[in-house]
This record gives sequence, structure tokens and C-alpha cells, in this order.
Amino acid sequence: MAPVTKAVAAPTDIAGLVAGYHHVRAHTRALAAPLSAEDAMLQSMPEASPAKWHLAHTTWFFERMVLGADERHVPLRPDWDVLHNSYYHSLGRFHRRTARGLLSRPSLAEVLAYRDEVDARMEAVLAGGRLGAGRSTALVLGLHHEQQHQELLLADIKHALSCNPLQPAYDPGLQREPTPAASRHWTGFDEALVEIGAPAWPREGAPFAYDNESPVHRVQVGAFELASLPVTNAEYRDFVEDAGYREPRLWLSDGWERVATEGWNRPLYWEPGLDAEFTLAGPRALDPDAPVVHLSYYEADAFARWAGARLPTEFEWERAAAPLPVAGNFDPRRLHPGGPAPAVPPGCPQRVFGDVWEWTSSSYAPYPGFRPLAGAAGEYNGKFMSGQQVLRGGSCASPDGHLRASYRNFFPPGARWQFSGLRLARDRA
Repeated sequence: MAPVTKAVAAPTDIAGLVAGYHHVRAHTRALAAPLSAEDAMLQSMPEASPAKWHLAHTTWFFERMVLGADERHVPLRPDWDVLHNSYYHSLGRFHRRTARGLLSRPSLAEVLAYRDEVDARMEAVLAGGRLGAGRSTALVLGLHHEQQHQELLLADIKHALSCNPLQPAYDPGLQREPTPAASRHWTGFDEALVEIGAPAWPREGAPFAYDNESPVHRVQVGAFELASLPVTNAEYRDFVEDAGYREPRLWLSDGWERVATEGWNRPLYWEPGLDAEFTLAGPRALDPDAPVVHLSYYEADAFARWAGARLPTEFEWERAAAPLPVAGNFDPRRLHPGGPAPAVPPGCPQRVFGDVWEWTSSSYAPYPGFRPLAGAAGEYNGKFMSGQQVLRGGSCASPDGHLRASYRNFFPPGARWQFSGLRLARDRA
């Protein structure tokens, strides 16, 4: 699986959009290539979706949002709309998310043929220069949307395969290099009035950013210190062995209830002996120096309390990350945290992008002056601003070129199957 071109072009760069469309669509097909038709239908829990659905939904998005914006477009399979609409009430009915794994029809072959036909129509429109400003904007959004689903596809199939007692690998040939040992230090930041967020896109002609990242606004951030590295497997194993999952004083009330009712006693995918974990390459020995992954917010928060620290706010995290290049462990031939890391300037936090999404203590809420995108795309982010926590940074499964310092990911605090970990923070005297 070779890396693809990093950036998605601006709406006015037609040649760049053509290249971006080809690369993003091809990369999704490459990610799905190791899966059988049986694999692609699996839905192992209500929060996940079958790979077949990801392949179809991202294609439906282009048909409805881009091709469908032209009144001359004849829908390919209008009867499939109810199956592949995710949550856009303004675009019609949709099948219950928790029952996507019951959809044996259309077949995987039919879904792939649907992708091919939509791609052919999209390429004809692109080649003819017939997009216009509105459809070009929808195309850019659709490409970033599909990149999000690339990561979801990997997280969802990993969970599904982990439920098989045979522990089959998604791809047994994925590369793995040991993570170099590194000592942790703390980087201090003085109190400051900090600009947070990204300019609204596309109204201000700015580079792409989701609507939940805007507008740019100022936040008073107190003095703090941020750990130079994410928490590692070895450090988290110390927490487990110190009975961290049996000490209620470390846990938020909802988290402690999850520990008790769901029997949590180690990270998702760790073996009982705490020496191996399930990966997309199958079971592998635990790399002690790699960032710990597949933690819920509750687990991250409990560890931070045990360590005498806390989770950073999303504003602290963005302040520290904003000056750094967006470089990290994004190699699709690896798809696991750890290994060598890109160099950063002396004294700066390391492994900020890639490896693991980092939980923050910030609830997912609108920025002051938030305005959702116009039309159906306005349902993309804003309506989920309740009961979720913000994660920052991106993971080993995030597509290269998809991230930025202002990027706000969000999940419920109990979510464990995403590629999520943590970095410690503490107040600065």
C-alpha cells in the first residue's frame, strides 16, 4: 500500500482537484483491498460501520452533493439513498446506523461498481470544467470527508477482526520498527492571549478547515506545561499493574461505572498478560516505548490523575502545536503507533501529529460566533456538539495531509476503538 499525494487542492485549482480526487478515491480502494466480501459486511458494534458501507456512503456523498447539484443529473440508484445516507435529515430518510451490518444487499461487487460509475461521471465533469464554485466547494468537502472515512474504515475493521477468536490480520505484512526510547521532559508556556481556530471556509477564501474549527478567536490561556511525548505502553502498564482499574478515586463517576459494568481492566486489544496487543497485522508483542492506544477519555483522565497531572485543554494543545510542522507517523504501510519520529526543534513537544489522537479535557462545543456550512453540509458537525470530548493531533491511521493544528476531532468519552491516547499537562507555577 503506497502513500498517496498529501494535499487536497483548493476549489479554484481544477488540476489539483482532479489529482486529489483520483488519489483519495484510489487510496480508499487500496485500504479496502485486503478485505473479503464477508469482512466488508461486518459490523461488530453499534458505533462502527461495515467497510462496504463506508465505500458506498463516501460515493453517495459525491453523487448527492456534487453531481446532484446539477439538475440534469440522473441518479444512479435512487433506491439506495436510504441505505447510504448517514444522518442528513435534509436529504431524506436513512437506515438505522446500528443495523448497517444487516445489509447483505447490495453486494460488495455492486458497491464497487457504483463507485466506478460515480467516478466516471465525476471525471467527466472535472474534465469538462463544468463544476462551478458551489460544486467545487462540495468536492473539496467530499474529499476531506472521505479521508475521515478512511480512518474510520480501519478502526471499524480492526474492532471487527478482534472479535474473531482466530485473531485474523487485516494485513499481516504491515511494517513494524521498534520505537526509540526517549526521556520525557516538560515544555513550559507562559500565560498568554492566544489566537485559536481557523478562518471560516470557504467564505473567506481560506485554506480548507471544517466549520467547527472557526472562527478564529482569542482565548486567555494560563501558564501550563505540556509533556514532550504521549504516554507510552510501558507507562500505562505501570498504571494497570498499580491497580489503576480498581481504584475508584482515580475515575470520573461515569467512567467508574463503565469499568464496573463492562469489566475494563486494561486497554482495548491488550492481552491479559499485558505483553501483547491485537493490531491490524494481528497479535504482536507490546512495544514498551510506543504511544499507548485505544483508550477512552475516562481511561486517559484516570491515568493523568494517577500520574499527578491532567489532560490539556484543547486550547493549550493548539497553542503548543501551532508552530510545528504537520509531520508524523502517517505511513499506510504501518498503521500502528510508534517507530521512528520526525525531528522537531529542541524543546518542542514530539509526536504531536500522527501516532494517536490525544484526548483533551475540553468538551466539544461551538466556538464563539460559530456558523455551520450552508445547506445539507451544515449537518456535518454542529449538531453533535453535546456529550462529546475533543481530541487533537491525528493518528497513525489518519491520511497524510489531512490534518492541521486547528483540527477538532470528537468522540463520546467512552469510545475506545478509535486510535486514541493521551499526553499529560500540568499547571505551571
